[in-house]
This record gives sequence, C-alpha cells and structure tokens, in this order.
Amino acid sequence: MKKLITAACLLFALHAGAQEKDITPAAKGVVYGAPIAAGAKAISTDELAQKAATAEYAGQVTGKVSEVCQAMGCWFKLQKSDGTSVMVKNKDHGFFLPQSLVGKTVAVEGTAKVKEVSEAQRRHLAEDAGKSKAEIEKIKGAEKEVQLIAAGVKVLD
Repeated sequence: MKKLITAACLLFALHAGAQEKDITPAAKGVVYGAPIAAGAKAISTDELAQKAATAEYAGQVTGKVSEVCQAMGCWFKLQKSDGTSVMVKNKDHGFFLPQSLVGKTVAVEGTAKVKEVSEAQRRHLAEDAGKSKAEIEKIKGAEKEVQLIAAGVKVLD
C-alpha cells in the first residue's frame, strides 16, 4: 500500500511539474516545436479543408489563430474564411502554446486529415477552451472535422 501511495505521489509530482514549463510569449519569428522549413509553399486553411477532405495532407498551412487551449496550450484553432475553424493539435504534446497566440498569423508544419471526434472528446475540448457548463451540455453526438497534427508552429506577425 505504501508503494502504491508513493508511486501515485511521484506520478502526480511529475505531471504537475510537466505543466509548469515556461512558454515563450507569441511574437514575430518565435517557433514552437520543430523548426519550420524555409521556402516551403504554404496553403491556406480553406485549401487545407479541401485537400484533407479527399486525402491526407502533409506540408505547411498558414492562418490566423482564433483559440488556444486554456488548460495547457496543447491545441489551437485556425480560422477559415467561412467562420469555421481547423483544429490543430501539437504532436505528442511535445510543445505548448501561449494564450497570446490568439489573433496572430502562424505557419504550421504538419499532417492533416478528416477525423471523427466523439461527443466525449468534443466536450473535453470545450472544457479546455473555457466554455460554460451550458455550452458544454449543448454538445451532442460525434462530428467530423479536419485535424492538423503540428510538428512545429512559427509566428508570422
């Protein structure tokens, strides 16, 4: 029993320490995660939605950040021209993003495809985004969405 309690305390301490990483504030030129390939042709979020609808896409995408995970900065959303967004998750939780990234234009290097997101996952993401309990309770059923798994993110402005 003592070993179990000790192990639980150790895991809790490691988990808590992992979330206390210093995150560099968003500013032009700052890179989070892996470096972004210079000179690569980037596509827009609208183009990404079209390409990912038929096949997996690997490359760069540019867009304006509309939302960042408030819990850890482990995901963010890029605006599309129709008012919807593309979900971007940080590969293997390898890096975290600051709230100051909202409103900034970024280049993202990664892979994207359409995925089905369960009701439970959608509610979890809404909770991470700081949505109200009433908004979270309105979430019903699974939805398909374009998800981009980011290896790296560079702030463009």
